[in-house]
Amino acid sequence: MSQSIHINKVISTSDLKEFVKFPFQLYRNDPNWVPPLVRDELAALNPKKNPSFKHCETSFWLAYRGEQVVGRIAGIIHKKEAEEKQMVRFGWIDFVDDHEVSKLLLDTVEGWAKERNMKGVHGPMGFTDMDFEGMLVEGFDEVSTIATIYNYPYYNDHLLAHQFVKSTDWVEIEAGIPEQGLEKLERTAKFVANRFKLRTVEFKTTKEMKPYGPRMFDALNESYADLYGFHPLSKEEIDNYLKQYFSFLIPGFVAIVVDEEDNVVAFGITMPSLSEAFQKAKGKLFPFGFIHILKALRKNTIADLYLVGVLPKYHNMGVTAMIINHIYKGFRKWGIKKIYTNPILESNKALLNHMGMFAEKSRTRKKRRCYVKKI
Repeated sequence: MSQSIHINKVISTSDLKEFVKFPFQLYRNDPNWVPPLVRDELAALNPKKNPSFKHCETSFWLAYRGEQVVGRIAGIIHKKEAEEKQMVRFGWIDFVDDHEVSKLLLDTVEGWAKERNMKGVHGPMGFTDMDFEGMLVEGFDEVSTIATIYNYPYYNDHLLAHQFVKSTDWVEIEAGIPEQGLEKLERTAKFVANRFKLRTVEFKTTKEMKPYGPRMFDALNESYADLYGFHPLSKEEIDNYLKQYFSFLIPGFVAIVVDEEDNVVAFGITMPSLSEAFQKAKGKLFPFGFIHILKALRKNTIADLYLVGVLPKYHNMGVTAMIINHIYKGFRKWGIKKIYTNPILESNKALLNHMGMFAEKSRTRKKRRCYVKKI
């Protein structure tokens, strides 16, 4: 007789470690899964380390078959989203191919949402737009970036069986970096800069970029305001992201466009791909994980596009050409041959068009989805 399945709320530190480490068991033989750093995941789910908990109510659960973990899920109530839309988010969802397991996990979040008088559930999403979001629905044979979710193809069938429907899709693009023929891009970038009195800031060191960090996130809050599921980042969240990630940014891989008053009006952030390095690190920085990461940061032929933002007043004015032109120059110096984007909303036609216009042999690598269900 098969063992019954039950679900437990994550309460203790050891529970949280099981929650974070479950994917390492589930995907251990999949060559396209990129494991996160365990310490980063633990920090993201720790109220003492993640300021997002100040405006989010959360709960985490583990599904067990006997004593074996067979699934996990997080429930997140973003207070502003709850006030405006009465919606609850689910995230960090993983499960074995068993409909009883996935149903129990999703039913648990739905029940939690109903107790709080919410009207719907959507996800997978995180606390903010900077977290993992979007379930993979195409591109399972492509290696993930370190900033995206990986899941098995059967996940979509489970969500549909549980009456979830598409809310929105994101796409991820692979674009070759042209070695020649970029004169048009250069001319467009110069024309836009002159016409609107803008410039791309030149940096030699990461330290020189630091003063622009808070202003860049202010621009992000404004430029992302209308994107699906986005809510402005708080000052504490911005400070936390700057502390976590800004020191890793590399001049030449970052473009910051400013106006005459030195206000940030647009930005683009890329990094050498760390996917292979994270696979070798196997979730740990020490004793050898950091060596693989340092090597990837110093020598690489692939870059990942993390963030692009343009203030609404500069939309459709060609400012994206300034960003791409600046970053391509850095890529040529580093020997970058192609770029993988992180998720871009399918409705973001401007960025998708620019990726195709100024790239070589661009193609869609992956598609991912946010699902929604009324309750």
